[in-house]
Amino acid sequence: GGDIDFALLVDGLSAEREQGITIDVAYRSFSTDRRKFIVADTPGHEQYTRNMVTGASTADVAVILVDARKGILTQTRRHSYLVSLIGIRKVVLAINKMDLVDFSESVFRTIDDEYRAFAAQIGLSDITSIPLSGLKGDNMTSPSERTPWYHGPTLMGFLETTDIEDNRLQTAPFRLPVQWVNRPNLDFRGFCGLVASGTLRPGDRVRVQPSGRESRVARIVASHGDQPLAVAGQSITITLDDEVDISRGDVISAAAAPAEVADQFECTLVWMADEPMLPGRPYLLKIGTRT
Repeated sequence: GGDIDFALLVDGLSAEREQGITIDVAYRSFSTDRRKFIVADTPGHEQYTRNMVTGASTADVAVILVDARKGILTQTRRHSYLVSLIGIRKVVLAINKMDLVDFSESVFRTIDDEYRAFAAQIGLSDITSIPLSGLKGDNMTSPSERTPWYHGPTLMGFLETTDIEDNRLQTAPFRLPVQWVNRPNLDFRGFCGLVASGTLRPGDRVRVQPSGRESRVARIVASHGDQPLAVAGQSITITLDDEVDISRGDVISAAAAPAEVADQFECTLVWMADEPMLPGRPYLLKIGTRT
């Protein structure tokens, strides 16, 4: 007879329901007339940060949920930093439970100002703040009469219309980590893989790394036959004009903007294991299709 507990839609573990927290990542799919969605519900608790990183690693947009009563917490800052680190640039600051603060504009503005000041320090600038009541449905799918002072998008309105990262990936330099060399007969030698970024057309000049050899694309073959264009996100096979020694793990890139080759690098590492990383111990590194 009470209100629906929407957390039960994504909190599937009995421990999650008992403790009222999210532990594991829950993936839920749904669609509207305009777009298909996959929601990765990730935990906010510090103990399960590794699960949050797992869920966020494939996301185009981050929805940072804030309790209007509590404001910006340590976990809000921690998750925002990880979102920035992973490379997500679009952030929705979902200020929820506005019904418990009488839909106060001043509460909303205070949280929004505090978050934007922090976000500027970690390189996040594309932020859309939305006052919500998930329980009552305010500003979820339609504008709420209880927030007449808010004139921005609803949560679903924003998610349905925002530009996602596909455009950015397609305008980046071409990169194809070679997954498999396809040689069904003496007359065909193709290089298969998922286009990580950029676009490619027959006739384009490419460079193979790490060897540095250059050639020109002869054909682009997909499941339905030859095609005139390949874009980021497509799985393709390409053939080259020259006999170039290429194997799994090599990267085919645009000759005009080739991938860099190095024997050392600097990074920020998200360590997922309970035991610490030890200097001097051998570890396997996987990059693209090479281990």
